[in-house]
Amino acid sequence: MNTLAQTAPAFVAMAHSIVWCNVATVDSANRPRSRVLHPFWEFDGDHLIGWVATAATPIKKAHLAHSSYCSVNYWTTCHDTCVAECAASWCEDNQTKLWVWNRYLELPEPVGYNPAIIPGWEGPDSPGFSVLRFAPWRLRVFPGLVLMGQAGEVLTWQA
Repeated sequence: MNTLAQTAPAFVAMAHSIVWCNVATVDSANRPRSRVLHPFWEFDGDHLIGWVATAATPIKKAHLAHSSYCSVNYWTTCHDTCVAECAASWCEDNQTKLWVWNRYLELPEPVGYNPAIIPGWEGPDSPGFSVLRFAPWRLRVFPGLVLMGQAGEVLTWQA
């Protein structure tokens, strides 16, 4: 088992290079559902937090009300994969929504983008603009070269 300090930077680097991920939640009957989202991650040396601008649809809200846990899985064609198993929470306060909006504007492409390109998201106070916060309890970073037996190391961290 690796430390967070070893695993988080590798996770962020891989996640930000892949950009889009599959996020799975479960419904009240514990059936999974996944969707593709575009989070960004911040590691301060002690804590890794993921942020994603998304619509707070009735399905997402119901799933997270039933279980606040989700799986955030990245994959690319060279078989690099990284997964964050997370506690997810809605951030409804205007200060956080403004910070996430501005952070997307500040980050370099392709992770950074202008959220206003999404219909109905004119600004961080738009009714359709919501923010989810991901707090990982487990990370796994699996370079595709390891799968091919060529090089690299699988990193795993668990709180």
